[in-house]
Amino acid sequence: MGLLPKISPMSLLGLPLNTQYSTLASLAVKLPVTTLFRLTVTGANMPVQSKRQALGTLFDGRAPKQPARSLNSLWATMPAMQPIPISPTALFPTIEWQEAGQPCTARWRSERGAAPPKKVVLADDTMTADVAYRLACEGTALLWRGDFQNARQMLQAMARRSDESGKTDKRGRKPKVNPLASKIVADCSIDTGAAAVSGMDSAPAIDPAEAAKGFHMHRQAQAQRARVLGMVLINFDTDYAMALRRAPDARQACAEGWGPPAADETACVASLRELLGLISAHEWRKNGIEIAALGAAPNNRIYPHYGVFSPQRGEYVSLLVKMPLPKGEDLTVFDIGTGTGVLAAVLARRGLSHIVATDLDPRALVCAQENLQRLQVDVELLQANLFPPIEKGLADLIVCNPPWLPARPSSPLEHAVYDEGSSMLLGYLNGLAAHLAPDGEGWLVLSDLAEHLGLRTRAELLAAIKAAGLQVAGRMDTKPAHAKASDATDPLHAARTKEITSLWRLKVKPAKVS
Repeated sequence: MGLLPKISPMSLLGLPLNTQYSTLASLAVKLPVTTLFRLTVTGANMPVQSKRQALGTLFDGRAPKQPARSLNSLWATMPAMQPIPISPTALFPTIEWQEAGQPCTARWRSERGAAPPKKVVLADDTMTADVAYRLACEGTALLWRGDFQNARQMLQAMARRSDESGKTDKRGRKPKVNPLASKIVADCSIDTGAAAVSGMDSAPAIDPAEAAKGFHMHRQAQAQRARVLGMVLINFDTDYAMALRRAPDARQACAEGWGPPAADETACVASLRELLGLISAHEWRKNGIEIAALGAAPNNRIYPHYGVFSPQRGEYVSLLVKMPLPKGEDLTVFDIGTGTGVLAAVLARRGLSHIVATDLDPRALVCAQENLQRLQVDVELLQANLFPPIEKGLADLIVCNPPWLPARPSSPLEHAVYDEGSSMLLGYLNGLAAHLAPDGEGWLVLSDLAEHLGLRTRAELLAAIKAAGLQVAGRMDTKPAHAKASDATDPLHAARTKEITSLWRLKVKPAKVS
């Protein structure tokens, strides 16, 4: 049942390109160093330079207890590595259960990297929500054999019980203190005036330790909720069809998220919660999101793909329309971490014709390519870890919208939200000066929500800008208008009410003349 003995480089070759890097990322802390290296070098359909960059990122994310050998010395062994032929489906773990007195097994799918449940029982319409919730809390998975719509109702009932349980402690008592209660951030203030440019604006008046504690408690509760609700499982045929009463035809949604079924695809099992996420992502991809900054309808929609951050918060996109462009003709622009390609598209619509957009995730590059083609804008896409290769030259404008919260992602799907150790933010800042043309500008799109949650201070951000040899040339702020900003039931509501999203204009600090 273990995952590691079944891995081989050829397993990756059988997967769609847009799932290869996410698969490697999920395995980065599980494999021996040499195995991870061999799997990446011989098993991924990536350009050689992209493999180097991917390996650097994967090795940086390894746990300290698994030190990596010198990347250069490992790279020198690449010519001797040969792929081992093996079925593509052998890469994945399996799930086992008993049915009609017979042992059954199927491929296990989990985009969030959850291990297959060890204990599985069959469930149908006769099971009550109380029994289902108790079994799920105990770690027993429920493989559904009843009506599909009843399974959805069961999941909703379990979610209500999970939410209610989070309001009390183990003895049923309500907590005396809410770590993210309004009083913690009641006195928060943001200086959006000239002090921000000089670097002297003060950080929000917040107890960082208490706010951070509340945030981490909230994430722990989310993780526990996801684990419990992920215990309702669905069987899929080889073509992703479901043999359940009143089940929808979700084959296209599954193919978009998991990739088309392989030639030797076997039956698989995944959580109902993951399936609903795939269906929701399919609807977003089908209908698109109207982006006002892209102009008038109907040619102003972005179509996010599964696993790619969706630009539902339009306020930060509008900042790129309002901010004056750097002076000059025929400007060269880099869009770092392009995702859906929305920022590159907005800049192209502003008349900029030489734009290079990068992303490390193959899923994002496929998504961006489709969106840019739909919008009929000319942008060059490259797979790269942050900046394009040096042969692309210097840029007059380098835009980046990194993940806003410096916390560890719990799954590959969370990499667009959480930036552990502010690695992407710091990588952008520290590399900016080397990639900017004379008098060029870096535009950093960043929310201050991390400051209100005690995860990063304003002083730390300004210190990082200064340490990178940069200076703040200006800043434009906007107040978020998304639904969560006004949702008083959101556990992070108190912090969200104080949130400001900013576009920071950064320039290389002039060298001192002796």
